[in-house]
Amino acid sequence: MTTALGPGSVPTTKAARHARIAQLVARHEIHSQAELAKALAEDGVSVTQATLSRDLIELRAEKVRSASGALVYAVPGEGGDRSVQVANDAEYVAARLARLCAELLVSAEASGNLVVLRTPPGAAQYLASAIDHSVFVGVLGTIAGDDTVLVISREVDGGEDLAARFLALTNPANPVAPTNPTTPG
Repeated sequence: MTTALGPGSVPTTKAARHARIAQLVARHEIHSQAELAKALAEDGVSVTQATLSRDLIELRAEKVRSASGALVYAVPGEGGDRSVQVANDAEYVAARLARLCAELLVSAEASGNLVVLRTPPGAAQYLASAIDHSVFVGVLGTIAGDDTVLVISREVDGGEDLAARFLALTNPANPVAPTNPTTPG
């Protein structure tokens, strides 16, 4: 399994472990605690079965039936959405990001490997969360304020390309895929 985070890049705090568990079950169909422990270990996060069991309880993870019919772990959504979310379908995630860009993106400006996205007041964190969950190719991470999202490109000069791709998402007639399975993210 390829992950956005390399070995050793996840702090050993409980909060970081919880965030990584939620990310793993949201992006991959995780069928068992052993499979989850293995995925965490690949990221350099060592955890006992007892700790993992407690973490899943604290995260309110549940086993649900996925689209493929398998029982997989799922965690509740963010914010007010407390319904459990099965591993993200790439099409759904891409469509959600495109919809949010069309509704919320006011402007996108680039400088080097940085992109500044402007939104209406109060919407930046919502858009940043959608970007983070979309695995948008070339995005290292986001930082959000009230009406501004700072998007950091993995490439030294990737800001212009990212800004253009975000702006293209505002036009529903011209969708741009945030993920490309042949391009490493």
